[in-house]
Amino acid sequence: MLMVIVAGMALHSQSGRAGGLTIPAEAQRAMDKIYSGDPDGAIPLVRALQQAQPEHPLGYALEGEALWWKRYCGALEIKYSMVDAWKRSREPNDESYLRLADQVVHVAQAQLAKSDTAEMHVYAGMGWALKARMYGLRGENRNVAHAGVNARTEMLRALELDPQMADATAGVGIYNYYVATLSPIVKMMRFFMGIPGGDKEKGVKQMEIGMNQGVLLRADVRFIFAKSLRQYDQKYDQALAIAEPLVARYPQNPIFLLLAGNLNAELGRNEKASEYFHAALKIPAGSADCGACSGCARCDQCVARVTNLANSFLNSLH
Repeated sequence: MLMVIVAGMALHSQSGRAGGLTIPAEAQRAMDKIYSGDPDGAIPLVRALQQAQPEHPLGYALEGEALWWKRYCGALEIKYSMVDAWKRSREPNDESYLRLADQVVHVAQAQLAKSDTAEMHVYAGMGWALKARMYGLRGENRNVAHAGVNARTEMLRALELDPQMADATAGVGIYNYYVATLSPIVKMMRFFMGIPGGDKEKGVKQMEIGMNQGVLLRADVRFIFAKSLRQYDQKYDQALAIAEPLVARYPQNPIFLLLAGNLNAELGRNEKASEYFHAALKIPAGSADCGACSGCARCDQCVARVTNLANSFLNSLH
């Protein structure tokens, strides 16, 4: 098994094609587990990737992705009639997550010291983006800005080297959209900190490219785009059209089901919203020891959160 992974990652490293990343089948299986609502099941797979090729950032980036979705689900709550991970305080295991994100950046930078490639700049940008997510969850705006600007810099360099790199386009698009929709207070902070501006219309087009053509960020950018249209533009129909393919491909992911239900509720489609919320409640739970449960659909913290939120939404429909 290890030799198969090594061979696949060697091919991945040597066969980079213009316009996108290539990843081994084991990485795709791990991503499918993450986006199917089983990040714990993905962790043994990504650690095998790390063992097979410790000098490549892919395995570390995917472990960071798996850990992020666990934290995101555990922080979900309803505010302003919208479900999202709005803000929470620091937690003890945050530091291990941030160290892993740093490792993604450092491993990618070590490869860049040998050869300046679009692929490694994308991975470095992903490491910074993992950090920005955590800082955003904790409401640390200055740290978000620092990490976000660094992610943007890496993605822009990737596009200089390969203008067709869809994952880099997605990363820049997310930056452009969010910075252009910042509140006046944050915009003032952006001015004093010298943070590059954004372009909302351009960001939308870039996110569309990322969600349709990306490799590593395809699901992420589709989810982020749908949430953003809901939260910042109140374009519920368009947001739902973007979110529905996530539910179709990953029907066991309760986070995607909650989002689809939320959007239908905003559109007054209570019967359809109820279907999504009931579907979220029916997904099998994992064991109490999520880290040891490779087949869990959801760990208990996520189960409890999803159950409470789905029931709250259902009660609000009546």
